[in-house]
Amino acid sequence: MYIKNILLAITASAGLAACGDTIGKQALGGGAVGAGAAAITGGSIAQGAAIGAGANVLACQSGAVRCK
Repeated sequence: MYIKNILLAITASAGLAACGDTIGKQALGGGAVGAGAAAITGGSIAQGAAIGAGANVLACQSGAVRCK
């Protein structure tokens, strides 16, 4: 169940990438999506936020998501 929640949070963050102008905005947007996904699935909101923030920054900075 724990792994399922983590994977869901990562998937939601990547799928709903919230690219901002700065790394801080990217982390904030991803953290919000991750926390929301964790809340819906009954997971740890703090862990969901951390995973979502990291995943979104990675997606935006690596060019995996077009942020225009």
